[in-house]
Amino acid sequence: MEQEKLVEDILRLKEKRNAVILAHNYQRPEIQDLGDFLGDSLALARQAQTTDADVIVFCGVDFMAETAAIVNPDKTILLPEHTAQCPMAALLKDDVMRKAREEHPEAEVVMYINTRAESKTYADCICTSSNALKVVEAMDADSILFAPDKNLAHYVQERTKKKIIPVPEYGVCAVHNKMSREEVDKVVKAHPNAKLTVHPEVAADIQEIADHVGSTKQMIEYVKENPSKEFIIGTEVGIIHRMKKETPGKQFYPACDTAVCQNMKKINLQNLHESLEKMQYKIEVPEETAEKARAAIQKMLDLP
Repeated sequence: MEQEKLVEDILRLKEKRNAVILAHNYQRPEIQDLGDFLGDSLALARQAQTTDADVIVFCGVDFMAETAAIVNPDKTILLPEHTAQCPMAALLKDDVMRKAREEHPEAEVVMYINTRAESKTYADCICTSSNALKVVEAMDADSILFAPDKNLAHYVQERTKKKIIPVPEYGVCAVHNKMSREEVDKVVKAHPNAKLTVHPEVAADIQEIADHVGSTKQMIEYVKENPSKEFIIGTEVGIIHRMKKETPGKQFYPACDTAVCQNMKKINLQNLHESLEKMQYKIEVPEETAEKARAAIQKMLDLP
């Protein structure tokens, strides 16, 4: 089926199913363009909670669809490609989390939304890269077990007096962590007038030289509001499509042109169409797990 016809049929099926398409900023350009709502993990989590659609089609990766299922137990949640999984979300093992809690009984657990539903049952509160610092500051404890991204943990530690304990010690996003300081320095040298904005999942030594560090939403706001006409973008390259659309006249250069999340790119027009047509793949979280995880997610969503 040619692309124009495919898009037309997706829109027809979406109306038939009373469905809404939520798309992450790292999705393919054609998927971003079809999304009813486009955003980062926090924005999409909030949107999932407030939509009146019967069906939520999540164009992202597994943990995002699971989060939507947890906060919307009465809705049908579809992930167009069931192998679109986040490797970092699978890093956190139950035994590691249990051991960390036993070793630090005084600490509360703040868990990045990029985790499996089962992992979220250990959390006192969930966070995203948009609100990680705000969540940590809102916790009662002075010590925080922060899982599972050590680079985001570093970002928070630099901005809080609380003690941040990364769990596990090696947890990273492979796509962001592959960016090297040497590589970024070369791009900065090649574009001396450009502002460097990076995601807090990049390594600490890159965060230190950035003009701005923030979530994908905050990065988009930064390039819109900053008067500079050139920007170096230190995150998954898919976000540049949206930046170009929403800020015409500005130039964007990837800090690492191979920073591509292959799992995010697994969703395409064909499997999005099949998902709506066949109502596949349904994401369901066992209620016992969902109930425990829901409290931690809701605590985040209830923050101002």
